[in-house]
Amino acid sequence: MNKDFAVIGLGRFGGSICRELSKEGMHVLAIDSDEERINEYKNIAYHTVLADSTDEDALKEIGISNFDHVVVAIGENIQASILTAVILTDMGVNKITVKAQNDYHEKILNKIGVHQVVHPERDMGKRLAHNFISSNILDYLELSDDHSIVEVKAGERMIGKSLIELDIRANFGCNIVAIKKGHEINVSPSADQELREGDVLIVIGADKDITRFERELVID
Repeated sequence: MNKDFAVIGLGRFGGSICRELSKEGMHVLAIDSDEERINEYKNIAYHTVLADSTDEDALKEIGISNFDHVVVAIGENIQASILTAVILTDMGVNKITVKAQNDYHEKILNKIGVHQVVHPERDMGKRLAHNFISSNILDYLELSDDHSIVEVKAGERMIGKSLIELDIRANFGCNIVAIKKGHEINVSPSADQELREGDVLIVIGADKDITRFERELVID
């Protein structure tokens, strides 16, 4: 079932979301106050509108409250981002996701009551930092302020050992939720499964526990 999305702000972040949702067959309304950007997305989005999102009447005319999910991806203009978020919450939009520029911006958006705040630059910075530490750390995703999920290659100290021998849950407080072998994914692997070179582990846990796990078993 297709959902109706509206993306406000067609910079790099908003434009990327618009493109990907459109590729997945979603109905996307692309909104921006820049005519050049609107023209760029006319053949990508389901519909485009040149409008100022801080104008409540303009948003009402668009029928923004009828969309399943509205993404506010306004770039450097924090004031416009906040005002747009206020208007959307007042209008009772089903789900609102807003891109935050910094921690202060994020705090304000949370107080306004938007449903989801994303911080792409900060999150990407964390993911890259973990990858810089070791080539065995393939990906990193923050789930909350103190819990994350990581994708790591089995380190040398793990090769040839079974999950029960490593006992990662007891020793580090982390849980292995899946093991990837090439294109195959084994969800909830058995305790006697032996790790081989090239195996990729999906691990979830508290940040402090994941850091200890990475230092002791992953980083060669």
